[in-house]
Amino acid sequence: MSFKSSLVKLAIKITPNFLVRWIANFILKGIAEMSEFNFDIDARTAYVQATLYGETEPIDVWVHDFGIVTDEESHYLTIHEAQSNKPWLNNLLSRIAGKTWKIPAIPQFQDEIKLVSEVLEIENTEREEN
Repeated sequence: MSFKSSLVKLAIKITPNFLVRWIANFILKGIAEMSEFNFDIDARTAYVQATLYGETEPIDVWVHDFGIVTDEESHYLTIHEAQSNKPWLNNLLSRIAGKTWKIPAIPQFQDEIKLVSEVLEIENTEREEN
């Protein structure tokens, strides 16, 4: 792991959840309001609770065991488990969870994709490519 990716991982770990919520709510103003956020990069878990603009009931999303696998040519995102408190969202998440998705190679973002891949790297395993 490079120094840069170690630094990014440390920044993720020490960033307070309230700060992430504040920034997300600033960006999503008029679209949604994030009320809860938790991201554990070591455990590979994430939780978000947000209420869409005009709605009264929040949406909860849990993601477990995610990461990026890299081979000599490409990067692949894997989300092993994801669930929600909304049936329609569970149906959508079931279509992406448990699969590996190739991350498109975009020349302008090659350095950023490489950095994120290092930060979220997992052991190389068999892939079901989509």
